[in-house]
This record gives sequence, structure tokens and C-alpha cells, in this order.
Amino acid sequence: MNIILLEEADFVTPRRVAIGGRRASHIKNVLKSQLKDSLRVGLLNGDLGSGMIVELAKDRVGLEVDFDRAPPEPLPLRLLLALPRPKVLRRVLAAAVTMGVKEIFIFNSWRVEKSYWQSPWLEARSLREVALLALEQAGDTVMPEIFLRPRFRPFVEDEVPQMALQGRAWLLHPAAETPLREVRGPEVSGPQSCSQRPVLVAVGPEGGFIPFEVEIFLAAGLKPVSLGPRILRVEQALPAIIGNFLR
Repeated sequence: MNIILLEEADFVTPRRVAIGGRRASHIKNVLKSQLKDSLRVGLLNGDLGSGMIVELAKDRVGLEVDFDRAPPEPLPLRLLLALPRPKVLRRVLAAAVTMGVKEIFIFNSWRVEKSYWQSPWLEARSLREVALLALEQAGDTVMPEIFLRPRFRPFVEDEVPQMALQGRAWLLHPAAETPLREVRGPEVSGPQSCSQRPVLVAVGPEGGFIPFEVEIFLAAGLKPVSLGPRILRVEQALPAIIGNFLR
């Protein structure tokens, strides 16, 4: 936890917050903070700043807070992610949010087990928890949007083409001849153009997309690229993909 992430419900006055539970325990037992210590704080979907400890009670911590700077710039990347195994999902989402991805679409594909969609880790509460922990790690405040798309064809045919029109759009596919690192041009590397034209990247399940799915994605406007000849797991591929667009 590199910042204490605050929400509007924590405020007892315009500049004072009272927090309990996991966050208070972290301040007292992990950071071992004392009265008048200053901590890094952030307001969910707002600015970053500092908070001075003014109360250390058994069940809560009181902070006087001041917000004075904007959160980090979001990564100009829209991620389409075939639903991985539930045990992997949390790690993959945490990595994406920590690195600044703000739009994540989790979709179905032929090689995704139907039972995965019944996982409690896809519930809104679980997804929010993963996102909050990742924001605390990153020192960020802006909550990502995570969308579930359990039907492959309606999603790719009805929604993805409009996304692809907004910027560069890539389909990660091991058989592609073009490496992802070679498609990074001025549109991707310039901060201003990046924010205006987000990059779209679709990542398949372990085992990859079947040929029919590849055809549907290509028809939607995506172009195939690869990370090289090695076959990677999703949790290995994602940092490599996002690393191409970090600035």
C-alpha cells in the first residue's frame, strides 16, 4: 500500500477523515505510524496529497488531509482480455490496473471454460477489491472500468469495430509475422497523440484464439501482431504487452 486511498464516505469534515478496517490496521501495524506523522493519501477518482495523523484510536485512524496534485496519467491502452483461469484473473487484472490501464473488457472465447464465468471473482465486489489494491500499489486514484462480455460474437462484431476506429487496434496472435514492438510509431509514443488515439489490444486465452475467432477480429479492424516465437501464459504476456506502451 503506497497510498492510503480515501472515499467521500470517509470524510467527517471537509478536511478530516476517519478510517477503519484494513486501512487503519495497515497504518498502525505495518507502517507503525504515530500521531502527527504524514502519510501519502489519494481521493478515489480525485487528486493525490498528504494526510497528517490526528487520531489513533483502537478502531479508527483520523487524518487531516490536503490534496495538491493530480494522479498519474492513464495508459492510453484499451485491453480486451479473454477470460483466464479464475486463479490467474486477479493477478492479471492487478497487473493491468497497476500499470495504468483504465478500460478492460473481459470476454468469452472458444477455449474459455464455461465454468469460469460462474466464478465469484467476477462479481462486482471482487473486481472492485482487486482494482482498489492495485491503485494503492501504483499510487493512483482513478478507478478503471471493467466490463464483462460473456458472448464472443456479439461483442466482437457489434462493439469492437467502433473501438478499432478510435485508434490503432492489434490482435495478439502467436502466428502473426509482425512483432508488436515494430508497430510502435509516433501515434503511440507521443503523449498527446496517445491520449487522443488510444491503442486497442486483444489478448486471447491460453492456447490462443481459434481460426474463426481470428477472422472475426480481423473483420472488426484489428491487425495481427505477436510477442515473438515463444508461447506465453497470459500473466507473462500482459506485462510484455503493456511495457510496449508505457511512457
